[in-house]
Amino acid sequence: MTTYRKTAVLIGSAFLFSNITFILGTIGMVEPALGSPNDLSLISASRAPVVLGVLLSFANGLAYVGIAALLFPILRQRFESLAVAYVGFRCMELITQILADISPLALLTLAEKAGAAVTAQGLGAVLLAERFWAFQMLNLIFSLSALLLNLMLFRSRLIPGFISIWGFTAAALVLLSTVLGWFSPALGESLGMVTGLPMLLNEVFLGIWLILRGFSPSAILKPALQS
Repeated sequence: MTTYRKTAVLIGSAFLFSNITFILGTIGMVEPALGSPNDLSLISASRAPVVLGVLLSFANGLAYVGIAALLFPILRQRFESLAVAYVGFRCMELITQILADISPLALLTLAEKAGAAVTAQGLGAVLLAERFWAFQMLNLIFSLSALLLNLMLFRSRLIPGFISIWGFTAAALVLLSTVLGWFSPALGESLGMVTGLPMLLNEVFLGIWLILRGFSPSAILKPALQS
């Protein structure tokens, strides 16, 4: 039980770390430099925040994999195939996170090296489009992994049911807004601002819960269930 308690604290800390690095890196540092009509001139003047923001985003991606690696020994006792799929989804999240973070760094180099402003702006638009679709794929994979995780947490009773139901519902909303965004980017963007908040709050709450309370001892001591 001591081992599981330490694992719960590590997982909870990883959830908090993931959300903090996402807010500081992606929302606080990278996106402001990409959201201006004069992206290239702004990003060139914001080299340090952009680089630091990308590094924080990469740390966020590593946290995805760390959470899955820590949860896998516990979840596979009851849901071996689903636990393997969850780890796979989290690894794919890291890959798509890296693909999304290449664009700001490429834009930074483009802004500093490009000689023709028209050509530079055109290439910048292409890189921003690549980042948009990389984030769309990231949100898709993230929502599927969150659905799997909360399904396993609910069935195993490792945490109170209301947390996993909350997480499952929030993940479904993220999935819905992501898919709608493929057909209508404006609609997806507006919905994403609303649907992303419940998911963020759920992960923060889950992280705090695991740090303070850990997993349910009775659930851990139950015999293994079938997937």
